[in-house]
Amino acid sequence: MQVAKRLDRLPRYLFVEINRRIAEKKAEGMDVINFAVGDPDLPTPSHIIEYMCEAVHDPVNHRYPETAGLPQLREAIAGWYRRRFGVTLDPSGEVLPLIGSKEGIGHIALVFIESGDIALVPDPGYPVYSMGTLLAGGEPYFMPLKEENDFLPDFETIPENVARRAKLMWLNYPNNPTGATTELEFFEKAVCFAKQHGLAICHDAAYTEVAFDGYKPPSFMQASGAREVGVEFHSLSKTYHMTGWRIGMVVGNAEMISALFRVKSNLDSGIPQAIQHAAIKALNSSQEHISEHNAILQWRRDKLIHVINQVGMRARVPKATFYIWATVPQGYTSIDFADMLLDEAGVAVTPGVGYGQEGEGYIRFSLTLPDDKLEQGVERLLSWHGRRK
Repeated sequence: MQVAKRLDRLPRYLFVEINRRIAEKKAEGMDVINFAVGDPDLPTPSHIIEYMCEAVHDPVNHRYPETAGLPQLREAIAGWYRRRFGVTLDPSGEVLPLIGSKEGIGHIALVFIESGDIALVPDPGYPVYSMGTLLAGGEPYFMPLKEENDFLPDFETIPENVARRAKLMWLNYPNNPTGATTELEFFEKAVCFAKQHGLAICHDAAYTEVAFDGYKPPSFMQASGAREVGVEFHSLSKTYHMTGWRIGMVVGNAEMISALFRVKSNLDSGIPQAIQHAAIKALNSSQEHISEHNAILQWRRDKLIHVINQVGMRARVPKATFYIWATVPQGYTSIDFADMLLDEAGVAVTPGVGYGQEGEGYIRFSLTLPDDKLEQGVERLLSWHGRRK
């Protein structure tokens, strides 16, 4: 049997390898404190769960769903965008539900990328941006996100011959893995660049509702001209702690939405309708739990970042996301340092190089573990640092 050569271009998915290492340590009897994977530990709000339980019992929801999603869900998504960002969307043409935003992020490369085409991809960045490009036969051109530039890409450094060949640009703010944020002025610069070079923008906005200290991240769709050149991916995973339910959305340019729908309608059968009804409930009901959850995450952020800056690492205080992007001590690679923390302290983190070459020299901590586990992790870091002094 011979598999397609395109698979030769794909590395193992980052978190598969991390989970393998953690499983090995647990098999050896080690209790691992896992700061590696960004999967919210706080439960989905109970009113959403109760509503879905009702929907599961309705036989109408046992049949094949439509790829386009329930009209009521598209309307709920549009209503949420209007209330949260002041953005008006046409539910029939500018909104498309997804089986989690990762699915749409992976599939949209098939809309734009052919053999030899370029996608502009942030580095460090969520691996699916580049993996989708490779699977579609294209080439990622990595835009460095440098700390001295506040982890924003510098469009002026992209070579003209690259910009001419580029069909797609990926942006992601609030940013995974760096926790960086931005404002509308940056998005408007991105729109100008896209218009100048005739490329599409895809913005991954999964973390706009995970924010601290009173900060309210903007939507790319609020930028002047954004709808002319791009779309925005969003997710219920982080906002409503529904990662395992697999539901998200893409909004914006109607032509791009229609093209992605053509791909999806040939590859998937839509989101189970009971989950769609739960999403409608989540989007249309009280949003008070968001600030309550963010207060818990902010406490965790402050607790952890204080210790990180005591034990030979350095990290900025993020205004959004549930990640802390920390430098590794001099003399270590990110993989070596992550391995050492796992071996010597029983603490799992994500090596920055897993998000791209520009991630070398950093590790990512996730705040998505229970408070008692986070406190244990903090104590382990302090004890580990004390032993190495």
